[in-house]
Amino acid sequence: MVKALTENTSEQLVQRIVRNLLDIHVLRLVQAEPMWGYNIIKKIKTLYGIKIRHGALYPLLNKLETNDYIKSKREIQKGRIRKTYVITEKGKQLIQNYYNILGQQLQEKDILG
Repeated sequence: MVKALTENTSEQLVQRIVRNLLDIHVLRLVQAEPMWGYNIIKKIKTLYGIKIRHGALYPLLNKLETNDYIKSKREIQKGRIRKTYVITEKGKQLIQNYYNILGQQLQEKDILG
């Protein structure tokens, strides 16, 4: 019972983090390999058990591209035109800043004492 509760709690916490930092996780995915939107949706579902709607993802991708964190290119794959996203240098810097801040937070002393 305790183990199941802990696993469930951990899963819920991971899902909460991913939802709240979806932009960071999308950048991490396209840093690993160029992807198109549907691929990102499937990968997030597989990795984190979260279903991202198209209506949430594509505005986020547009915002990331507008802010120069990713860039897109149209490619033909399997006879279909796909808009593939790749990370930019600015996007890589954002991820590195995220890791640095997260590391600092994990090293901080307990706030209660």
